[in-house]
Amino acid sequence: MTEPAAPEGRNRLARETSPYLRQHADNPVDWFPWGDEAFAEAKRRDVPIFLSVGYSACHWCHVMAHESFEDDQVAAQLNEAFVNVKVDREERPDVDAVHMAVTQAMTGHGGWPMSVWLTPDGHPFHAGTYFPREPRHGSPSFPEVIDAVADAWRDQREKVVGSAATITARLAEHRDVEVADAIDLAVTDEAADAVLSAAWDRRLGGFGRAPKFPQAMTISWLLHRHARTGDGPALEAAVQALTAMARGGIHDQLAGGFARYATDAAWLVPHFEKMLYDNALLLPAYAEAAALTTGEVHSELARVARSTAHYLLTDLGTEDGVFVAATDADSEGVEGRYFVWSYAELVAVLEDHGHDADLWTAFLGVVPDGNWEGTNILHEPVDRVTFAAGRDLDPDVFAGAWDVVRRDLLAHRAGRVPPGVDDKVLTSWNALAALGLARAGRLLDEPRWVTAAARCLDRLHDVHHVEGALQHTSSLVDGARTARIPAFLEDVAGLALADLEIFGATGEPRWYDRALELAEHANARFEDREEGGWFQTPEDADDLYTRPKDTWDNATPAGTSVMVEVCLQLAGLSGDLAWRDHAERGIRSMVGAAARMPTGYGWLLRQLEALAAGPREVAILGRSGPARHVLAREVARRPRPGVVAIVSDVDHGDRVPVLARRGEVEDRPAAYVCRDLACERPVTTPAELASLLD
Repeated sequence: MTEPAAPEGRNRLARETSPYLRQHADNPVDWFPWGDEAFAEAKRRDVPIFLSVGYSACHWCHVMAHESFEDDQVAAQLNEAFVNVKVDREERPDVDAVHMAVTQAMTGHGGWPMSVWLTPDGHPFHAGTYFPREPRHGSPSFPEVIDAVADAWRDQREKVVGSAATITARLAEHRDVEVADAIDLAVTDEAADAVLSAAWDRRLGGFGRAPKFPQAMTISWLLHRHARTGDGPALEAAVQALTAMARGGIHDQLAGGFARYATDAAWLVPHFEKMLYDNALLLPAYAEAAALTTGEVHSELARVARSTAHYLLTDLGTEDGVFVAATDADSEGVEGRYFVWSYAELVAVLEDHGHDADLWTAFLGVVPDGNWEGTNILHEPVDRVTFAAGRDLDPDVFAGAWDVVRRDLLAHRAGRVPPGVDDKVLTSWNALAALGLARAGRLLDEPRWVTAAARCLDRLHDVHHVEGALQHTSSLVDGARTARIPAFLEDVAGLALADLEIFGATGEPRWYDRALELAEHANARFEDREEGGWFQTPEDADDLYTRPKDTWDNATPAGTSVMVEVCLQLAGLSGDLAWRDHAERGIRSMVGAAARMPTGYGWLLRQLEALAAGPREVAILGRSGPARHVLAREVARRPRPGVVAIVSDVDHGDRVPVLARRGEVEDRPAAYVCRDLACERPVTTPAELASLLD
């Protein structure tokens, strides 16, 4: 089928659905999307491919675009010397992963924008990240790099091709996998000791030095570790990190939600883009921490969980129940402009609404000279309870007054030019959002969040399945949502796990059936049968020189880590221990690295806490009502490592083994607690259930 021509004056990216790619449709660079057409053109012209990888919310991607890709002279150089390919890393995580490994191997670091030069056969031979338009701090300019690469291709072709072949052969052969002979659950103790002794910033909260990332998966693991073992420092480190982030500039104090990371160690200065996955992962972490704490700490953590859920549902949610990918760091071409305040502007807005400007500027850390580059990032230098007490204000009265002030400031900010929105819908990130809403909803007894999660998943199953095959992404095209790009492991595993969470909340067998089908599909097409775990791409993917395998819980969980959780749950729900075998092979392929770099394996380490606790299934059967609800709340009132809880009506049928032939006891909702395929007698009171669980 012949592709439609791009509109006059625009390049091929005008035909794409990715907002990031369409941002470059008016560049003078003759961009191609990733695909056969680009490689065929490179072979026809006998020139290298220049591969540029980025994403919509990436600040430095925009900088390089403005400096170089919108520059006629630079574009002419690129067009003459190369076939130029633009990739949205979120649309093609496989292309990104393979070439990020190349970039890190060649330069010792990675990041976006990523710039890689390939032979016409797709073998990389030169790589870097951001190149400035003019020479800077000893770095060559991008035009100089273009000329050097073009000269090497013209004058040293044999050397370049040989180098590319060597690089790709070594990377294709290299597997960053050391398969353990057995699973030593003591690795969780070693990992916790390492994190708490070396990585934990006890003064400012969080882990490591600047720039600081939220590390929601590490936090969630530490919370589950505390729930299993009573480890006090694990809880302290997790709660301190969450509290510091909530008070910092990384947290949008007006609308809720969190930015991607803080550029400083004190959490004040964010990189202002907001990503769906960060907020999807932080929401259940705040809910888990709230469930494990009491008093003012509990109230504050629960408040942030609720504001984060509100942000997800209102700012990132769409009319059809799914979630967009991100909002940009920039507006009007300036990073953070939408979010920051001059002292004069804030005072004027406060006084216009009759608020005490001195009180609220102090509370928000706003000063005349600014706290960042002459302007102000809103944050809480002192926690609100202490701040109110220092001014003899009742905390509840202060909180109510702040909510009025917050809404007035938010209304004023809404009049500014907002950041751009990346409105593509990614299956994997939406699955994380649904999972986070459902888990937090069960912990904090917010059933509407569970309902929103189920609606999102129903939409994904409907629209993101095309002719029976799950797709990775969709975008609105002429008012209709169009899905494309065959699913990756992160999509299949994430959707399966979210389905299982909704099955637990509703007991409706269709969610179990969906999860089971997806997990079977993952094992058939993605599993690494030699070393354990699962590949990022299906076995029939053939447009990369190597098959990537994501084994690091980085910004998002590794597909293998998620599949481990899926398999552990299915083993208990189905009674089929073959699922346990799949999970354990996946764990053995990653556990060695988790022991050495625990902050990069938070999702996996949480599964090890579940194994150490001993997997248990709790089936609560009965008619909907207060008696069933109190049993469900007993299970869900705090994190319980290893526990999978299902709440179901009595007409569930017998398709799901864990529910089969079970129902009420003496016309009362009953809870069945099972471990290692053996079940305790059913109980009907929360006290009896708590005794069995604890």
